[in-house]
Amino acid sequence: MNIIISNSSGEPIYEQIVSQIRGCILRGELKEGDALPSMRVLAAQLRISIITTKRAYEELEKAGLVVTVAGKGCFVGKQNTEAIRENCLRITEQHLQAAVTEAKQGGISVEELQEMISLLYED
Repeated sequence: MNIIISNSSGEPIYEQIVSQIRGCILRGELKEGDALPSMRVLAAQLRISIITTKRAYEELEKAGLVVTVAGKGCFVGKQNTEAIRENCLRITEQHLQAAVTEAKQGGISVEELQEMISLLYED
């Protein structure tokens, strides 16, 4: 698992961690029972506060993606990947609807919009 954070991103660091770990789980890179790095280790690797990693792990636990075992660490929990994927699709559709509305108002053609999405998706 390789987490890359950006200090220049508008997204808080803990959210960057959450989204990247969620992505690893959904892509099958992390499987049920896999251990996540300890909060201290991850904080040291990323050169961030342990409070930030703690918040990220708490958010992952709230989302049902990981479970914490006292004295042992944090592990990928049993997943309903289809339900998680459906939620991602729903959120993506909402964002795309807003983008389409904005594009129409700005006179951007569907071809231009598709090209933008393709370029952004490749990044």
